[in-house]
Amino acid sequence: MGPEAHVALGTRWGLRVRTRLAIRIDAVMERFFPERRVFLKSDTDTRYVRLRPITQFIVFSGASLVLSWTIVATAILLMDSIGAGNFREQAKREQSVYQERLNALAAERDSRAEETIAAQNRFNAALDQISVMQTELLASENRRRELETGIEVIQTTLRATMKDREAARRALAAFQQQAEEGGDTPRSAMADSGVPTSFLAEALERTASERDAIEANARAALDRAEELEFELALLEDHNEQIFRQIEEAMSVSVAPLDKMFRAAGMPTEQILEQVRRGYSGQGGPLTPISISTMGEEITPDAMRANRILNQLDQLNLYRLAAEKAPFALPVHRGFRFTSGFGYRRDPKTGGRRMHNGVDFAGPSGTPLHATADGVVVHAGWLSGYGRLVKIKHEFGIETRYAHMSRITVKEGQRVSRGDRIGDMGATGRVTGVHLHYEVRVNGKPVNPMIYIKAARDVF
Repeated sequence: MGPEAHVALGTRWGLRVRTRLAIRIDAVMERFFPERRVFLKSDTDTRYVRLRPITQFIVFSGASLVLSWTIVATAILLMDSIGAGNFREQAKREQSVYQERLNALAAERDSRAEETIAAQNRFNAALDQISVMQTELLASENRRRELETGIEVIQTTLRATMKDREAARRALAAFQQQAEEGGDTPRSAMADSGVPTSFLAEALERTASERDAIEANARAALDRAEELEFELALLEDHNEQIFRQIEEAMSVSVAPLDKMFRAAGMPTEQILEQVRRGYSGQGGPLTPISISTMGEEITPDAMRANRILNQLDQLNLYRLAAEKAPFALPVHRGFRFTSGFGYRRDPKTGGRRMHNGVDFAGPSGTPLHATADGVVVHAGWLSGYGRLVKIKHEFGIETRYAHMSRITVKEGQRVSRGDRIGDMGATGRVTGVHLHYEVRVNGKPVNPMIYIKAARDVF
């Protein structure tokens, strides 16, 4: 048998196997889907459609798939609807809680603002009182020096008068002794000496009157010295009260400033030294009091006054340093604190993301203010920040004000605390109108609330 015969034989065998398999499949399907005929009758003719088991199986399978898909899709939609309802309810509850928290924060902010204004008024009153007390102290010190000078002059005059009086007494005693030794009366002795008696009598009377005048002046000088010593004691007591009040006022004024800087994590010694080196003229470091230029030791009062002046100088440096650090709010009215510093859920993507500042929400166009003295280093558009203002301050500090609707400063412009730099808006990557406020120290973001809370009881 040749190769062609083998191929033909294999083909016939394969056809027989497939035919048998098809017959078995049709027999199985015939049990569940028997052949049906659908008759279609018209006026002139009658026809029928033959529905084979395989056709019925295909139609049944397709209908089952469609029905299953419909059931699954309906279940999914129903579950999504139920889940969405629960999520909406949860979102409403969270929004209500969040709104209550915002209202509480707003009330706390208002109370803190009132406390800040009261603290500022107390601080200004303390400065005014210190200025008045310093003036009174300097006036008292000048008066004391004048009294000391007057006492020295009176004592010098008194010593000279006493010397003159003693000299006159010695001369009179010598003259009387000489007269007694000669056996004559003073007048006869004077007559014998050839000196006119009237002239000598007048000289003696003048000497006696001068002696009485000197004694009266001495008594008056002693009384005046006692009066001056009493006035000096009163003045010293008054100076003691002034010193004590000034020292208490300085303690009340300097301690909160020092606490404010330390609460913000700022090294006070380095900051004051930096301010002292870069000081440019308003007020200036106070010169210590120098009472004597003759090499004498400084009195305790002078040393005490020098300590107060050093504290005044320190207070002045603290005041200058506080103007250069962001111890203030960038928004002064009509705002809500909406987001803090740190990791949070991103409002755009929903993922966890670092938030490098704090957010203040308010109406569009709300004025924004610089929180410290500095120089504008950027004023324009910057990627997700939108309209952005960067201000460089002392001590390596930089503040950023993002998403602004309008900018009113230019690069290179010098601004002071409280100056208006623009308006609140919704530019850049935002979900609503607000200010994104950042504080960076040496390029690293820090929590701005550290500075704001540190100055809560001072400004």
